[in-house]
Amino acid sequence: MPPKSAPLKDNTKADAKPVKGVRLRPVPAVSRSIAILRLLGDNKAGMGVKAIADTLDLVPSTCLHILRVLVAEELVHVDPASKRYSLAGGMIALARSVLAGSGFAQLAQSALDKIASTFSVTAMGVEVTPKQSVVVLALSKSSQPFRLHTDVGSQFNHLASATGRLIAACGDENWTQLRKKFQAIQWDKAPSFDTWKEEVELARVQGWSVDRDNFIGGLTVVAVPIFDASRRLTHTLVAAGLSSQLNPATTVKVAQAMQYEAKAVADLMLARGG
Repeated sequence: MPPKSAPLKDNTKADAKPVKGVRLRPVPAVSRSIAILRLLGDNKAGMGVKAIADTLDLVPSTCLHILRVLVAEELVHVDPASKRYSLAGGMIALARSVLAGSGFAQLAQSALDKIASTFSVTAMGVEVTPKQSVVVLALSKSSQPFRLHTDVGSQFNHLASATGRLIAACGDENWTQLRKKFQAIQWDKAPSFDTWKEEVELARVQGWSVDRDNFIGGLTVVAVPIFDASRRLTHTLVAAGLSSQLNPATTVKVAQAMQYEAKAVADLMLARGG
């Protein structure tokens, strides 16, 4: 899981993309509404109708009609003076509903608190989404002066950092496909693809992964997988801390403790039918 706080930029156009294995009937109004919401989420200062329409290749009048509906539903706010649109408080209510209904977030919280306090790291519970991204669903920060700045709801590229190595290790994409996606990841200090490939293979063998100083310089990130009943990777537990504190020996101890907690969370999820 990448330890950056900025949301993943989503440059997806307004038209829906098919999900692998599922036949989708396009619903343009829905796809365009979602694209607008994502775009506004990446532009905190707000945007005007023309800027939104140009970015998403929409007809301005169509864009305006969608925005008016989103404003009426209190998902988007329009500034009367500047005519710029931004996300509104209704999005918070929706997000809270999602988190409240997330069994994983509730089940993982105590494990994250234990990991954070024991090892003085920032611990995260992450969901692997079908749209090739990962999202932070639960978070625990240690009492140490250093704290990683990330938030519940932050979304990242699915192959980045330690969780990305697990996704590559557990997925069905070949190395040619992975190389292309690997080249699109933004790193502080990118490893070579061959090095990354070796680390993915190691993650497959040992059951956990590590990113040391690659995604963000000076930070070491450890991730362990959580599988569903079909052995599909659905979530990860992640710990991030200063590389100066997480030396290789300590990293192994952290990973082993996280594996124990991850198994406990997975067993609870299976017991609940999750």
